[in-house]
Amino acid sequence: PADIRDAAQTRIRSPPAPITDVARLCVCDLLVAQCDVNCCCDPDCSAEDFSLFTSCSVPVVTGDSQLCSQKAAVYSLDVEANPPERIFKLIDQVNPSIFCIHATNYKQALYLKSPEIPTPENFDQLLDKFGGATFSAEPDSWNLDPDAQNPPDANETSRYEYGAPVQTEDAFLRLPSPVVSSWCSDANPAGFLVNQATKCIRSVSVEKCDSIQALSMLFYINSSILAVPKSSQMVNITVQSIVVQSLNGMRTLLSSSDVLRLPMVLDGLCINAVLGVNYHITHTDTGEIIEAAAAFVLGAISKEALSIEQSFEISFTQENTQPVPLSGNPGYVVGLPVRAGFQPQGYPFPAAFLNKHSQLTILHSTSTQDCLAAHGARAPVLFGYNMISGCKLRLTAAMKCQPLAQTLLDVLKGQSFPEYVASFGNSQAQDVLDWVPITQLLVSEQMISHTLQSSCQIPVSLGIEVKWTKYGSLVNPQAKIVNVTATITTTTLKQLPSGRERIIPITSSVVFTDISSPAEPSYKAWPTIDIKLPFDFFYPFV
Repeated sequence: PADIRDAAQTRIRSPPAPITDVARLCVCDLLVAQCDVNCCCDPDCSAEDFSLFTSCSVPVVTGDSQLCSQKAAVYSLDVEANPPERIFKLIDQVNPSIFCIHATNYKQALYLKSPEIPTPENFDQLLDKFGGATFSAEPDSWNLDPDAQNPPDANETSRYEYGAPVQTEDAFLRLPSPVVSSWCSDANPAGFLVNQATKCIRSVSVEKCDSIQALSMLFYINSSILAVPKSSQMVNITVQSIVVQSLNGMRTLLSSSDVLRLPMVLDGLCINAVLGVNYHITHTDTGEIIEAAAAFVLGAISKEALSIEQSFEISFTQENTQPVPLSGNPGYVVGLPVRAGFQPQGYPFPAAFLNKHSQLTILHSTSTQDCLAAHGARAPVLFGYNMISGCKLRLTAAMKCQPLAQTLLDVLKGQSFPEYVASFGNSQAQDVLDWVPITQLLVSEQMISHTLQSSCQIPVSLGIEVKWTKYGSLVNPQAKIVNVTATITTTTLKQLPSGRERIIPITSSVVFTDISSPAEPSYKAWPTIDIKLPFDFFYPFV
């Protein structure tokens, strides 16, 4: 019948009911029970928090982008309001592609499979499968069985990549951290080249402290690390140092770290309990782990304590290199060096550093003020400090133009002038977007002499301008570098007559410029009246 056919066509044309509520999705909500800066979809943020936002980090939230039609949550800020307000809209978004999904009718793919209910018949099987402490974090794709059939060159080409879990002989290297609440979870794997520092709360009982694995040193060093993934080559974790902390917080470094100190109950106290672990991993440039060490902080727990706070940290260092100090976390701290680097050929990010400290440097003034003797003397550029330095060049007629120009350029810029500067004080080399390219300019000025016959162009100054802005919350803004310009100024000199000398000053300077936009006032300015008063308005007063 016609009515049934029309109803069927209407049902086909109408989009299916949305399965995912995009109004409740929030990909930038990272902090638990806290408001994330500039996260306009964070349910933990109040109207007062929204008034301090500068923009919405995620302006549009959608579900599956392959659907033909779906709802989209749009977030924006009304900066004209007083105070600024967040604006939320729920709109219909249509996919223009002809290859799109009209309806997700395979319901089993949208939900997790219901877990198997333990019974007397399958209890032993489930216990073997899920009885371990690490079953949930070990994907099926991790095949640690050395007897498995692999290609002949599987171990030769295998290596750790950035962010990959550091594997051990039983699972992975644990770095306990808080997950949902502040309580410690031991299922957090340490990622390769990912420096982390965590703190969490551990429930303890003094009477049973010797049986709590997380309080023992063995829990953190008893599993050897795989040198490369899926290999049989092991790297043992050595004890680098042991620090003992008393109940009042005083710390003492033990002279010997060869003897393991296991937790035990003594006079109503639990002594030798692990309060902190600091891992240090050494690796090669090909992604192979060659050394692992752990530094422990052991302490005593009184019988009144029901929980303790543990701290964990892990850092990575490439062999034959020195650890690179940070200059802030995340924003730069005034007085700390500006971090810089250059991008070698074949690398996708600024992986190589200028020197052992990876800093932007300028010419360092010496007591003799001789430019030719100052070659190699550098001073780090400190964030927020305007600096100027220089030297004097004694020019004679015997000096050749081209070697002199190259020498002065090396004096001003150093052996390897950087190509990039880190936006933040803790920018990592693999975060490509956190590195700002240095714009290099060349400016020429004329100096004319009436008695000389041939001319020569030499660099006489290097001026570096660093533009930075306040980034993030107005309550705790972070310093971020957004632009760096290096200007080389050259001058034209003409050859001196024989026996004549000339002194030329060579200068290098750094200027920091704050380009942050001023905060909007929370009140309207009083109106002004542009008129002239009569000359005797205040008579008889002057």
